[in-house]
Amino acid sequence: MTYDTVIFDNDGVLVERTDFDVLREATRETFSEFGVTDLEPDHVDDMTVGATPRQVDSICGTYDLEPETFWQARESALSRAQQVEVREGRKALYDDIDTLTDLDAAMGIVSSNQQETVDFVLEHNEISHRFGTAYGREPTVESLDLRKPNPHYLKRALSDLDADSALFVGDNESDIRAAERAGIDSAFIRRPHRTNWELNVWPTWDIDSLSDLHRVCSA
Repeated sequence: MTYDTVIFDNDGVLVERTDFDVLREATRETFSEFGVTDLEPDHVDDMTVGATPRQVDSICGTYDLEPETFWQARESALSRAQQVEVREGRKALYDDIDTLTDLDAAMGIVSSNQQETVDFVLEHNEISHRFGTAYGREPTVESLDLRKPNPHYLKRALSDLDADSALFVGDNESDIRAAERAGIDSAFIRRPHRTNWELNVWPTWDIDSLSDLHRVCSA
């Protein structure tokens, strides 16, 4: 199989993941901005990673908060916190990203992180020009239903790049499932946090480095 297009997840694939405690503190600070300080610990965790629209409505209802207003503030806070991590070098590009310079394929990004965060990572590292399209989420509660494994943003990226034969590279099972639902092949990258990860899905390829894509794309 030869691929003319390669789309990447961002966090954990192109750039290091953000420490959970950083995100959790940003969520807690958002609650504080709305005058909520007596929080259930589980509510902070639930609103930090993996929240669903139903959870947002329920938890905001507990503290008498307007869901959409709170969520937009939460999205901005988490994006700002991640931008600090990028500037300080704690959320850095993986070294092997330079091997993509001469990859003979159109490239794009599809992330479940905020669009603002994705854009900042690309601009700060001066690599925006390498990617023909890059999608993150809008700062809305509704966008939570569009996260992978929903192929919504992946299909938009495929359309933008006019892909004929495409590959999606990710480090989560949701990435592999999104690729399946979009009808394209997938590659699971074994970053240090995924070295011994046992998968419950079956990617087309299992790779150790972005450099492996040269072999994969010409196989």
